[in-house]
This record gives sequence, structure tokens and C-alpha cells, in this order.
Amino acid sequence: PAARLTDQRKTAKMFDQVNRAIALAQPPSKDDLPEMEREQRKTPVKRVARVVQPRPSALVIEEEGDLDFWNGFGGFARDGREYVVRLAGGTATPQPWINVISNEKFGFHVSAEGAGFTWSVNSRDYQLTSWSNDAVVNRSGEAIYVTDLESGALMTPFAGLSQRSDVRFEARHGLGYSVFSSEQNDIALEVTQTVDRLRPVKLQRVRLRNMGTTARKLRLYGYVEWVLGNNAQRSVPFILSSRDEETGALLAANQYSIDFSNRVSFFAASVKPSSFTTSRREFIGKAGTIRAPQALKPPVALSGATELDGDPAAALAIDIEIGVGEERDVTFFLGDTASRQEAQTLIAEIRKISVEDTVQANRDFWQSFTGKVQISTPNQAMNNLVNAWLPYQSLGCRIMARSAFYQASGAFGFRDQLQDTLAFVLQEPSLARNQIVNAASRQFREGDVQHWWLPGTGAGVRTLISDDVVWLAYAIHHYCSATGDKSVLDEELPFLEGPALLEGQHDSFYRPEVSDDKASIYEHAALALDLAIKRKGSNGLPLIMGGDWNDGMNRVGINGQGTSVWLGWFLAGALRSFIPYAQERGDGARVERWTKHLGALKAALESKGWDGGYYRRGTFDDGSLLGSKESLECQIDSIAQSWSVLSGEGNPDHAVKAMDAVLNRLVDKEARIIRLFTPPFATSIRDPGYIKAYPPGVRENGGQYTHAATWVVMALAELNRGDDAMACFELLNPITHSRDKASAEHYRVEPYTVAADVYGEGALKGRGGWTWYTGSAGWLYRAAVEGILGIRLKNGRIFVRPALPSGWDGFSAEIEHSGVKYRISVSKSSQPDGYTVVINDSEVATPHEGYSVG
Repeated sequence: PAARLTDQRKTAKMFDQVNRAIALAQPPSKDDLPEMEREQRKTPVKRVARVVQPRPSALVIEEEGDLDFWNGFGGFARDGREYVVRLAGGTATPQPWINVISNEKFGFHVSAEGAGFTWSVNSRDYQLTSWSNDAVVNRSGEAIYVTDLESGALMTPFAGLSQRSDVRFEARHGLGYSVFSSEQNDIALEVTQTVDRLRPVKLQRVRLRNMGTTARKLRLYGYVEWVLGNNAQRSVPFILSSRDEETGALLAANQYSIDFSNRVSFFAASVKPSSFTTSRREFIGKAGTIRAPQALKPPVALSGATELDGDPAAALAIDIEIGVGEERDVTFFLGDTASRQEAQTLIAEIRKISVEDTVQANRDFWQSFTGKVQISTPNQAMNNLVNAWLPYQSLGCRIMARSAFYQASGAFGFRDQLQDTLAFVLQEPSLARNQIVNAASRQFREGDVQHWWLPGTGAGVRTLISDDVVWLAYAIHHYCSATGDKSVLDEELPFLEGPALLEGQHDSFYRPEVSDDKASIYEHAALALDLAIKRKGSNGLPLIMGGDWNDGMNRVGINGQGTSVWLGWFLAGALRSFIPYAQERGDGARVERWTKHLGALKAALESKGWDGGYYRRGTFDDGSLLGSKESLECQIDSIAQSWSVLSGEGNPDHAVKAMDAVLNRLVDKEARIIRLFTPPFATSIRDPGYIKAYPPGVRENGGQYTHAATWVVMALAELNRGDDAMACFELLNPITHSRDKASAEHYRVEPYTVAADVYGEGALKGRGGWTWYTGSAGWLYRAAVEGILGIRLKNGRIFVRPALPSGWDGFSAEIEHSGVKYRISVSKSSQPDGYTVVINDSEVATPHEGYSVG
């Protein structure tokens, strides 16, 4: 809210309080002052002269020709591995354009304006500093300032904290680091932010260079506001601050935290501070703001206070003298450990490591990961996403951080991270294997699973979401068929135990017990499939229950009768792929049962699912149709069409017609979106679920839900419709939504990461929704690499069967698998497939048989 009114009924009536507030806001007259104060005001007071500077002219940031895809706010560095934003002070990108920088246990994100948020262990439950989630203000809980001790001039490396509209601020978001630079008052400021690859610490190196003609005396301030929980209002009153004499670090702990009471967070510097405080009240002050702290007007020595005052922060002041042309570096460390002793040890260790080495370690890590699949196509925007930003978004944000600007989750989703990791079986198959094990361990003995859970405690939610039980088999087959490694099927894991959902109960959040009962991962997946086929409607299609892939359709089958065509395709494909594993293991009963169910399911999908020109979405509890030409709203849904192709189980003629219907009715080239369905829910009598609470065209309710839109690209590529697949990929590529300033201001969100949704109706049609933390990144990566380029790994062999757009002569790629590099070249030719594949200088005579690797 913009303001808050507090009712103090014990002291006065409401109108008395309002009148008092108005009176307090007015300056007192002379007659209202006490006699002593009137006398004091007659005595001249010696004041510090205020520095008056001419009002600077606003700086206009223009294209400088060194960036690709410049849009008025930023563009890509030439190698595509940095996104560079240039702003005048006090200005901002349309919405926060952030970078997510993380290792497996610790991380932060920072916007192009410098607003940061840091977490440890769990990005939802243990936030060291404040998570803004405010796209309008985005007030940061972390800051850096520089003051000139002689002139009093205040500087900052961050555009979001500056009021200097005549200064150009540059932010370079790279893979694992961000760099901020500007020049103010003849001082060049540069701040490099990164995280140690293994340790729980954020490093901020401040580099100051004197560009003037006289020596300078400066004071550098580093500042953070503690949260140490997931809600500052609840945690802040219980935070205890202290100073460690050995390291000079400011420490903070929340001993009343249920799960993190023993942890100790710290804020330290590479040099000894000249002064410090742990009081936000002292540093920001009642009359100050994060842009202009009271302690800096004029700059004063900080008090050294560590007393508990209910408003904890950590501020370090460091005095620096810089001669003409000289340069000084100071690094701030923000970290978190399991004890005070560990904090001391970590600070001592990290002070010995240069920031350059830490940044290089991150560059090396991300180069090693992303470098295992590098493509060169005629489409540079596609190259930038595939070669760097999609794998970075998926692994760095979705898998490691599990946090971004619009969502601080900290949790693992059963189906979510399974899908994310499957995108990288080419370069890092262990990710998928590990997540298969992780997910299988969250299954109850009855066969259902935790929809999501918190690592560490294991607390999570048990639901009626119907598709969860199919994803484990799907993921196992994708991993095993790609790598040839079936040993994962034999790994034994225990089940979970806990109360089942009661009748009418949609979900239940609790911490389950771990059972002594164990079974192989094969048995875990088979048990889940057994449950899936039991959940069959009277029409032969799977029950949708509390929602399927579209969680928002949670009331379509709330009474246990509604069904899902999409889930039918997904289950059919999973059964077809998993039956061979049952045959190999001699599980004849399941082979017979699954085969019989598959046949009946396919027949039902065609007889009950086909709507004449495309496939229906499902049925409500009362048997009325969903996603049909007879429906007033949601007449056609994309995922029922895409998966008739992707499952491999749809009638070929029907599948082609279904995808034609998607192109004709759901692809909006003018708005550059692919709608999930149309028309959106608005006035229909039947209640599909909470999806209807979204305005028409927003998120799942008839907007573009990018996750589903990537399946459209993959289905078109599977049908070898290269032009259609590439045209749809272009619609999903965020770079194409921000070609110039006008389009960037309309789309609003980052041009270098995929948005989970794009609005589909009204004046906001084409505006991006939430970004970074979305499974769309992994699927769009697969749509490009596996779909359009046709590069897949299967049973230890590389297959290259692309769906080439007609405007391409070919493409090249370099794949590294098991330490061996494979150079792939694809060119159009008169071959029956229409192209020639060359791998490591040898033409592949039979592309359908693949190329042996290893």
C-alpha cells in the first residue's frame, strides 16, 4: 500500500488522531515555541555550507554500435554471453531486468539498477536481505555509496540509487556475475558482483579510480538490511547483531527461527572499516531514504552501535585516499554459515581469493556447461539463447537458485525439475539421473507423490493433481533411452508415509515420515503408472481430478468424474515407452495390463477426444465438453493438439489437422504470441477452477503460457514442418519482443530470458509476465536443439534429423559428450531427407541410424 493508517483508540478518537497528524506536519510558528527555544533561534548558528550544483541536463542514452539487438535500454555483447544495460541515473528498465547468480546452496539476484536480494540454504525461507517482488519501486535491501569528504558529493555505482540524470550507468549481466560501472565527479566507479562457486558468500568488489587532477579523500559505505527469514516483519524484531573483533565483520543471527536458529550471517570487508553500525535507524534515519541515507548528509563517522534496537542492518564505512590516476579496490563479503566459528574461517579464506579468480571460476563453470552444445545457425537471436542464456536460466535459476524476482520458491516441484533436467541429457546426464532419484524418493506407498517439497525438512504438499504420477516414467525413459544407462532402474529408495487426503480435500501440506519399506526406482515408476490407469473415467479417458498439467483447471473434475484428453495422450506415450522395461524385467502382469489399457485409451482418445477438426481438452464432471467447438469459452486448447503428436500415439491425419487448427486459431503473429487456448474463461456458468480468477488473457486463462507454446514448436518440428516450427520459435524468443524501445517498453520484461507467460487480450496484449523461474526455458532449449535442429542422443548415438526452415542453407554445431567433441555440419542437398549430415568430417550415410559416440 502507498500509506498506512494506524488506529490508536486507547489514546484518542480517530478524528483527534488525524487532526494531530495534520498539526504535526505543519512547521510551528514563533508564538508556538517555548521561550528557551525562541531565544536559541535568535542566536546565529554556524552551519556547514551546502554544496549547490547546477541542475544537470538529462542524459540521452543512444546506440553506440558495440552491442547486438540494441533496443534503447540494452543489447548483447558481441559474443552473446553478456547482456549490457545502459541507463541515465534515476531511470530504469521497464520492469526489473535481473541476473540470477547462484551456487547450489547460496545466491542472489540483482537488477540492472543495482537492486539486490541475497539468500542462503533456501531462497524462500532464509532470505538474508529483502526480496522485493515490487516491480514498481523495487527498493533494494543492499547498497553501496561513495562520498567525497571534502565536497560532500554523494555517489553510487547503481542507477537505482542515483539522482544524477547526467551520469551514464552501465550494467553487464554475465553468466555467474554482474558488473556495474559509471563515472561521477572525476571518479570512475566499478562494482563486480559474484558468488563463490562452492562457498556461501557473495562478493562485491568496488574499484575506484581517480580520473581528475587532484588527490581525493573518499568514504566508501557498504550497507545491508537483514531479514534472516521469509518475512521481515516477523523476523526483524528477533535478529541479534554483533561484531566479531577477530575479522571486523558484522554478524547477525535469528535465534528464534524454527529451522535456521543456529545460522550466523555476516557482512565484512577486505580492509578494516573506519566505522560501522548495526542500526538501520542510525544509517537511513527518519528523514532519509535508501537513495539518500541520513548518515551521509553530510557524511559522518558511524557510531559503532551493536545494540538491539529492532531495526537491524549492517553498515561499514571505509576511508580511502586516491592520488591522481590511482586505483583502489575494496571488496565487501555477504555470507552465511552454520556457526560463528565457521563465519570466521570463511571470511579468512575468502579474503585470500581474488574477485578476478572467483569470476573466472564462474565463467569456467558456465563455459564448461553451456559449451558442450554450441550452435551456429543463420538466426543470431536463436544462437544467443541456445549457446548461453537458456541453459543458464534453466540450470542457474530453476535448478540451483529456485528463485527469481517474481517468485522465491526454494522448493522442488515433482514434475518441474524433472522436466528441467531432461533438457540437458546431452551435456550433463547426471543432472537428470540425480533428479529422477530425488523425485522418486518423494512418493507415497499408495503411488501418489508430493507435488512439491522443501529440501532439508521434506515438508511438502500432497495433492489431487493428476499428471504427477506419469512424469517419473516419462523422465526415466527419456534418460535411459538417451544415455543407455538403465542402472537407475535398480536403485532402491524408501517411500513416504503420511495421512491420505480426505474426501473433498484438494491438498494437504505436512512433513511426512520416511518409510522402512523400500523398492527399486522401476517399481516406484510402475506403481505410479498403476495408479494412473486406475484413475479412469466412464468415457475411458483419465480423470483430471484436482487439475492436470494446467493446475488452474482444479474444478473441472472436482467431483471425480471430469476427464482430460491431454493427460490421455501423455499417459499413452508413457505407457508405450515403459512397457519394454517391464518386459525386460519379466513383469508380465504389468505388460499385459498396461498394453490392454493403452489400446483402450487410444480408442477413447479418438472416439471421445476428436472434435471434428482438432482434439477436445476434456470433459467436466457432468459430461459437458471442454475445449470443443460446442464450448462457449476455451473452444480449443493447444496441449491436447501438441501431445497428439509428441506422444506418438495420435491418428496421423488427425494430428496434422490438429496442428493446423493451432496455427489458425492460437498463433497470433501480430501480437507475437501462441495462446494456450481461446477464448478465455470469463462468463461461462461452469467453474473450471482458479484459472477463471485470472483476467481474460492473463497467464493460463487464454494468454500465452510459454511452457505449452514450446510444445507447439516441438510438435511442428516432429511433423517436419520447419518453416512453421521456426516461425513459432521466433514468436517465443524474447529477443524478438524487444527489437526497439517501443516494443521493449510494451513487452517490459527481460529480452534475454524466457517469460513464463505473455498477456493475450486487450491493451496489454503482448506484455511479458513473470520471468526466469519457469520451466519454459528448458523446453524452449529442447524445441531448438532437439526439435528444429534435430540433434538428439539415443542409446549412446547422436542422431541429427532437423526440420530445416526453407530459408536456411544449413547450420553447424559442436557437441561434447563424455569428453569427446563432435563437429556437426548440416547442409541442404538432393538426398531423400533433403539434407546431408557430416560429423567430424565424415558424411553420415544413414542419419536414421545415428552416429556412434563414446
